[in-house]
Amino acid sequence: MLAFLCAALGALGGGLLAGPLPVDRRARRRRRLEADAADAGPRLLRILIRAGGRFRPAGAATPRELEARIAAAGRPGGLGPRELMAAKTAAALAGGLVAALLLTAAPGRLGVVLAIAGPVAGFLAPDLWLRRRAGERARRVRRELPALLDLLRVSIQAGRSLPAALREVGARTHGPLAAEWRTVGREVTLGVPLDRALQGMTERAPLPEVRALVAALERARRHGAPLAVTLAAQARDARFVVARSAREEAARAGPKIQLVVALLLVPSVLLLVAAALLAALVDGGGAGGSALPL
Repeated sequence: MLAFLCAALGALGGGLLAGPLPVDRRARRRRRLEADAADAGPRLLRILIRAGGRFRPAGAATPRELEARIAAAGRPGGLGPRELMAAKTAAALAGGLVAALLLTAAPGRLGVVLAIAGPVAGFLAPDLWLRRRAGERARRVRRELPALLDLLRVSIQAGRSLPAALREVGARTHGPLAAEWRTVGREVTLGVPLDRALQGMTERAPLPEVRALVAALERARRHGAPLAVTLAAQARDARFVVARSAREEAARAGPKIQLVVALLLVPSVLLLVAAALLAALVDGGGAGGSALPL
């Protein structure tokens, strides 16, 4: 039993400390997981919306900040504020149902806690999911920004206008930032002023880097400065932000590695030593007991 436990702990610790996958395998795996999550999330969301729409009044008001949070998450599944509130209502009812099923097995006052925590947790679950999607989308935008800025600078230097360059770069690349640039290009083509289209992009991607880019583009257009120089400076700043974020993540990974070593690898080695000592003691005791009658 000790040997099995130490092997399990060692395998778990080794898996947590294993090096990263190769770039291509890691990229394929990330795309597959993102595709699965994109399929499963909106599907479950549609079920919750369909169920919650029957219990929530049609004219009920929705908080204004929900629109900004949904836009920051990329509006998954065409989600809107009313649909999100319907999903929250259905999730709260599901949480209350699960809590009611667990009340009979809950000891003492834990049943009261479950009765309160179940609906509350269900009501907040869509918000947590939306926040997680918004955080992942923000990380992808930060990673894509330096390369797309370089492509945009090359297009500007080739003689394209800013809306045409945004539309062309967005059409040739993938990712949330490329989709935002495609949206800006289409809006300008349909007659929306460029400053309003760029302001809409900052609302859908509320990041300091995006706001700084839009402000720099507005200053360059207002003062007649070369856009290529502005974009080159923004690309350098974006790379600095990405590098600083990577250093911060590496600094946070050190304590996690030490925690894995202290809680998993060291106990597994000690358990292996204890198993060997226990086996030696058992063998020694058996040999001594058999030698006494002789």
